[in-house]
Amino acid sequence: MENHDRVLEQAAAWRGEGAGVALATVTTTWGSAPRPAGSQLAVHEDGRFVGSVSGGCIEGAVVVEAQDIIQSGAPKLLEFGVSNSQAWEVGLACGGKIKVYVERVD
Repeated sequence: MENHDRVLEQAAAWRGEGAGVALATVTTTWGSAPRPAGSQLAVHEDGRFVGSVSGGCIEGAVVVEAQDIIQSGAPKLLEFGVSNSQAWEVGLACGGKIKVYVERVD
């Protein structure tokens, strides 16, 4: 996980500037998933992000959810799964499932 430290450092830097920040972490994978459990994504309140939890449409959905979580403060466990035929469209190489925990950084 080559960028793990960079994700946490960037989240801390954004918080230090007074911005709202959320941290998304892959908690579980099943089947084919482009990022392993433990992969992280930090999201700035304006939608900027660093790191990766999946790619494709899934990563975009995580960023949108993270922005909501920054506002509400309520963490959420997101679940994504697709059939093999839909896999490439949403960024999972050969089908599979992932769970991503998203929380506000306070």
